[in-house]
Formats: sequence, C-alpha cells, structure tokens
Amino acid sequence: MTGGTDAVRARWSRRRFVGALGAATAGGALAGCGDGSSGAAAPPASAPGSASGSPAPSAGRDGSAGSAPAASPTASSGAAARPLFIGTYTSAEGGGRGIGLAAYDPGSGRITGTGTLTGIPDPSYLAVHPDGRTLYAVNERERGAVTAVRIGDRKVLGSRPTGGAQPCHLSVHPSGRWLLSADYGSGTVAVHRVEASGALGGRTALVRHTRPAPGPGQQGPHAHQVVTAPDGGHVLAVDLGTDTVYSYRLDDAAGTLTEVAQAHTRPGAGPRHLTFHPGGRYAYLADELDDTVAVCAYDPGTGRLTIGAPQSTGSGKKGAGTNYPAQFVVSPDGAHAFLANRGANTLARYAVEADGARLRLLGTVPVAGDFPRQLALAPGGRLLFAANQRSGSVSVFHVDPADGGLRLAGEPFPSPVAVCALPL
Repeated sequence: MTGGTDAVRARWSRRRFVGALGAATAGGALAGCGDGSSGAAAPPASAPGSASGSPAPSAGRDGSAGSAPAASPTASSGAAARPLFIGTYTSAEGGGRGIGLAAYDPGSGRITGTGTLTGIPDPSYLAVHPDGRTLYAVNERERGAVTAVRIGDRKVLGSRPTGGAQPCHLSVHPSGRWLLSADYGSGTVAVHRVEASGALGGRTALVRHTRPAPGPGQQGPHAHQVVTAPDGGHVLAVDLGTDTVYSYRLDDAAGTLTEVAQAHTRPGAGPRHLTFHPGGRYAYLADELDDTVAVCAYDPGTGRLTIGAPQSTGSGKKGAGTNYPAQFVVSPDGAHAFLANRGANTLARYAVEADGARLRLLGTVPVAGDFPRQLALAPGGRLLFAANQRSGSVSVFHVDPADGGLRLAGEPFPSPVAVCALPL
C-alpha cells in the first residue's frame, strides 16, 4: 500500500462491515470474507446439523422475514430441477439460520426455496466434492473450522479446525483427496485430508503468510482464496494483506505445501480472487482495494504466476472506497469472463482473446441487488448466479453463449445475507 495516507486508511476502513440488510451485526462485525472480524467461538468438532422441512425465513429488500415456496421435483421448463446451496452469516442480525437449500430451473433460472440445513455456524463459502456427493462449508469465525455435509441425506459429517481465524474460502483438489481453505483473519492456508466417505480427516498442512510484510494500513496478512491450478500439482493462495499470490507445490501423498514462487501486485492493490482460463496458461485477478483487474500468465512447470498491467473493472467509480471487485468467473468455453462489482453493483462482461492472454471489457449490466459478493456459473455455463450480500438476494442471469450477453431471469430470489450461491 502506497504510504499511510488518510485516503488509503479510509478505503480500508470502508471494508469493515457485513451488510446485514442495513442492520448491525450481533456481537460485533463479522468477517465478510475479509469484510470484518468476529470474536465468536468455533463450532464443535461435530456440529449437529438438521434440514428443516419448512422453507427458511427469507429476508426481503426491506429486511422483513418471509417464507420461500416449497420446491417441486420438476422444473417449470420440463427439465429436472437442480440443487442450489446458499451460504450466509448466522451470527449477523437478519442473517440466515444455516445453509440455504433451494432448487433452480435450468431452463428459466427460477429459484425455489426448499429449506435450511441448520447447525452449521457462519457458512459463508461453499464448495462441492468432484464426485458431487459431499458439500463443504467454511465456518467463518475467530476460531475457524471447515464442515462436511453428505448431500444425499444432508447429514453433517463433522467439522475440523483450520488452525487459523476467519476462514473465508475453500476448494477441493481435483483429485478429491484434499480440502484447501484460506483464513482471512490469520493469513493462513490449511489442507485437510478428505476420507473416502467425504468426511474430513486431520489437517496435513498449515502455512502462514509472513513475507513480504503488509503495507501501511493493511493490518497484516489476509489469505482470501486458495485454488488448485489446472496442472493439479500447484496450489495458489491470494493474500489481500500482503499484495501477493503465493504458489505452492502440493505433495499428493502427504498433503503438504512447499512454497515455490510469489507474484506481487502493485502496493495497495489488495488482490482478492483469481480464476483460471480453461486453457491453463492464463488467469484473471480481481484487486479489491484499488478497483482493478489483471491478466496473469501462468507457467504449469514451475507454478509461477506473472501479473500483468491493471485494467478497468467498468465500475465508473472514482476515488477510494467506491467499488470493490469481488470475483471472476470464466465461461466453460473460455470465450468470456464475468466480474462482480460491489459498490457499482454491476456485472462486468469481458471478451477473452488471444487464447486467454487478453481481456477486453464489453460493458456492464446492473446486478439487480446490492453488493454482489460471489458469482457462480451453472453446469454448462448458460446461467450465472450472483449472491448479493446487502440486499439479501440471489440474482440469476441467462448467458448468451455467442456474445456473453447477460439477461436477468426474473426477480432475484430473497435469501438472508446471501454471500455465496452454489448451483449443482
């Protein structure tokens, strides 16, 4: 970060909140995947989960509670409805009661609520095992943990401590053998063994980001994401507090991490989220603090990432603390990329050119919500889901495969403090 100026300090402080529909959080501010801090205790080693048979209370735009309609097994388009899981904060006033359970019509994009999986505290980010049988959630609390849920009968298979504070992201290694998690509060990355049942075994690695030193005002390392590169042998961790993407070699037998490279953004950029192009040689980085994005070249042989020049998010915002880009997603064919802009409350659309080496901004569309925290494409890439944290809603867009055009698929689905939407 370029010096301890008042503007820089103000920009950082703008992030210290959870948008619980305008209400204050219970017991202090929550760590919104890096948007605050929490002093809550960790969940027990095996959290008692239960799936409510009635729909979860859903917060509307005015913060009032409502009830989602029951889901039908067949979508209105005639195709079978597909499952959708929604992450939230349970400690936030107006937040959810656990993981939101829903179904979506793969043709129309319409979402129908089906209930709530309770007993899982602050499940702010979700991921699914490659075999589709197990769901994983972070427990974004001061004593961080990760939880496994068997999808078939919604049985909670237990939780494991991450060894760090406020985990805000997790992913499953393509082999299905390892769960990776990033702790925002402590700047640590953990690896857990995944058992044959999908349950989590012991932690096999815990690395802490200590170099380079964070810049003035960045308040320490903040691991914001951890993903496996397409080559499968390297794990990349994005740290907002140290302006660095760390590359690690993963030992697939032992589950340990060995650092092999570091890639540095400009001071104060605040890298948040990295998404790979399907070709595996390029990736796209969202820089939260300075409202830019960058194309990154990736070397599968060494795991080294090279960060390119800053580019526009299309936010049209000027000055510190006005827009915070959150997450990139790339279409399955690699032709288009989409970015969530919090503050501008838009989705930016990019053409991907030169086999992944270039991004060209095509324009933006309103997200139909407030503070789009996370994006996800449905299988096949024809629907795009945006979890809108402050408005407590999930917006769904039809994606035109020809030009990447986005068209809103009806009214957003109300869901309390929606911070993650995972369509299967």
